Amino acid sequence: MDFLEELEWRGLVKDVTDLDGLREQLKTKTTCYVGIDPTADSLHIGHLQQVLLLTRYQKAGHKVIALMGGGTGMIGDPRPTTERRLITLEEVAHNVECIRGQVGRFVDFSDPDKGIMLNNFDWLGSISILEFLRDYGKHFNVANMLKKETIAKRLETGISFTEFSYTILQALDWLKLYQNYNCQIQFGGSDQWGNLVSGTDLIKAICGDEAKVFGITSPLITKADGSKFGKSEGGNIWLDPEKTSAYEFYQFWVNVGDAEICTLLRRLSMRAPEEIMKLEESVKNEPEKRLAQKALAEELTEIVHGPEGLAKAKKITDTLFSGSIMDLNADELREGLKDAAKCEVEDGMSLIDAMIAAGAATSRRDARQLIDQGSVQLNGAKVAATDAVLHVADAVDHDFSILKKGKRNYFVLDFKK
Repeated sequence: MDFLEELEWRGLVKDVTDLDGLREQLKTKTTCYVGIDPTADSLHIGHLQQVLLLTRYQKAGHKVIALMGGGTGMIGDPRPTTERRLITLEEVAHNVECIRGQVGRFVDFSDPDKGIMLNNFDWLGSISILEFLRDYGKHFNVANMLKKETIAKRLETGISFTEFSYTILQALDWLKLYQNYNCQIQFGGSDQWGNLVSGTDLIKAICGDEAKVFGITSPLITKADGSKFGKSEGGNIWLDPEKTSAYEFYQFWVNVGDAEICTLLRRLSMRAPEEIMKLEESVKNEPEKRLAQKALAEELTEIVHGPEGLAKAKKITDTLFSGSIMDLNADELREGLKDAAKCEVEDGMSLIDAMIAAGAATSRRDARQLIDQGSVQLNGAKVAATDAVLHVADAVDHDFSILKKGKRNYFVLDFKK
């Protein structure tokens, strides 16, 4: 299969302005771009598909442009329901710098003939309002703009002129890239379709109908409930290790459901189709092994967090589920048990009281019964005595102890300072 056929097989093609023309264009080296929204200081896994598409185009021999929205980020692409909070120029500039490093893990920018990173503030920041209205705004029909999905959804709740004009700014970006870099392809998520069409229309209006430009979208990566990942939403899996640890990142992919994993493998894995199809067979024939989930988790964790991050994530995973927790250091324990129940304890406190305080037992009788059954461990050692006492001297780093109930129920006991 050719490059576009593989994108179609992977489920990475939703809408195309000219499918046959794009197929022909991709037979020769072409420059393409995707815009990256810097309204937060980190990308999240909802962005992975588009950033990995930069990698795919580059590996296929095309020149790629990662366009940081230092200018458009001052406005923000319209949300479906509410107006965005405007952020300062300083915030946007900070976010751009943070995201630059994240994108650099996926794309080779060492050779400008293969890939470059640009910031649209470099041209949007110097355009006067009269230039914007006379040279660009006059090419946009308001009736057509009102029909665009992102704008139409906001007509009932209201949309400011600021966000209404966003599509013109994005179209202007593509025009500049076409004029200065002969960038003929823009790709993005399916929610960007209206903006991509605006770009093709503006380029043809200014450069003539003979201008060859192509817009292509792919379905969004969504949460299990079908909702979109968003920077302002809770529960995001970020690409910044300070926001989402390597272990959390790895665990997210390991725990993807069987119904979703094949779609995610095709869209996000850089493995060859033949390898992916073998993993898809494993989902059907031996789902309990979770080979597909582990393969995707390892691949993406290594890209985002590096080999060291992957090794750490696997060590924590293996230890918490089947090893001795004392093989982990304090930082690894904290990382692996970030979501475990926690409670504060005192030096000399009885283990039974600590179990009740932590929620590991409902009563003293319940706690004694769990200990007698051999179901309780403290810092990796099975507790045999119902009169056991907690001592800060025995705690991890003289700071906290780990209580384990049954096979997988962990509790962090933090000693009062």
